[in-house]
Amino acid sequence: MKAALYKTGLSTSTRTKLEERRVAKVATMARCRGCAGEGLRTILNMGPMPLANALLTEDRLGETEPRIPLELAFCPECSLVQITETVPAAALFRHYVYFSSFSETVLRESRELARRVREMRELDTQSRVMEIASNDGYLLKFYQEAGIPVLGIEPAENIARVARERGVRTVRQFFGRELAWQLQREGLVGDVVHANNVLAHVDDLDGFLDGLRMVMKAEGVAVIEVPYVRDLIEQVEFDTIYHEHLSYFSLSSLEPLFEAHGLMIADVERLTVHGGSLRLFVEQGDTRKIPSRAVERMMAEERECGIANFEFYAGFAEKVFGLKQRLTTELRRLKTTGKRIAGYGASAKGATLLNYFGIGAETLDFVVDRSTVKQGLFMPGTHLEICGPEKLVEAMPEYVLVLTWNFADEILAQQREYRGRGGKFIVPIPELRVI
Repeated sequence: MKAALYKTGLSTSTRTKLEERRVAKVATMARCRGCAGEGLRTILNMGPMPLANALLTEDRLGETEPRIPLELAFCPECSLVQITETVPAAALFRHYVYFSSFSETVLRESRELARRVREMRELDTQSRVMEIASNDGYLLKFYQEAGIPVLGIEPAENIARVARERGVRTVRQFFGRELAWQLQREGLVGDVVHANNVLAHVDDLDGFLDGLRMVMKAEGVAVIEVPYVRDLIEQVEFDTIYHEHLSYFSLSSLEPLFEAHGLMIADVERLTVHGGSLRLFVEQGDTRKIPSRAVERMMAEERECGIANFEFYAGFAEKVFGLKQRLTTELRRLKTTGKRIAGYGASAKGATLLNYFGIGAETLDFVVDRSTVKQGLFMPGTHLEICGPEKLVEAMPEYVLVLTWNFADEILAQQREYRGRGGKFIVPIPELRVI
């Protein structure tokens, strides 16, 4: 939201007051946002943290940034993992800095997913594909190129504008019951409804899932991707925890949630993208339908590993502390030998890692990112300048800390010149390694 305020021309004092009012609306969860159960148990408490995507302009570096508690907790009643603070969605998503189309990996996988779904559902010019949180049209454009009508739903003003400029029909609103009723009344329902990496951002899960059911045709399918909490815990992906991500899902926590809203998980796939995700194929509930064997197998695997019990999460905080010790020790060693270090990826992951581990300008010279939207801004908390990737070759720091480690292969391929000149990469997660 700060980035939106940068361009309004408001005075510094007025902007600060607006920020204070927004922060005052942050709600602390006393009950589970999935089942309303009590007795949430802490998995990891990071303390006060800045908003991970609240990049700063240079003229705001002297202002005090809001810091909001960031605590990950487990619900013993429904096994949903979640953070305990809820920042208003408008403060996070009305102006957004993540554009999906800047990632070649995301585009490649989106093209393949659109091809698969077109064939699987036999879509044609009479069909409709919708996407909730459609970003800049990165996925819908592949359906549109095949002649299939599309409709995107995207609350971020700047991103929805880019999608429309690309010719992707986009409704600029937050999705929930109210918008779903409106779309249903207008006959705008989908044969396919995508919802990639948005369910984790939703506070009102009941309203979202009721709305999802309303915008699906009776024989339609929703294709939903969510971060998989098993990968988060087993791969120590603590940096995927930030204020935008309210929930962290297992199949065990998702199945009853969908069933309560007349939906069933018909099939599931486990993906490596974003450090580990689940792709769900969700249909209207019907007692005659039987979930796929993949669903049955994953449910059995989760029972075996104990993902629905707090004990599965009990040692996570210690593992994060161990990773912090290894990484900060290595970075200090490099600095004491005169090595220069930069960061790659002005991502929310990067903001979480840098702020929680206490890594700032004393260690990193700058951060680079391919997104032209982020270049020229500064990282929250650490105030590291964000530059274009070409600066790696210009400045030739000996090492680069990969903050977007989930795209490490893509980054390494793009930086052949830097590597050819002797530059090395430090990948911190899931295990610290130097390439």
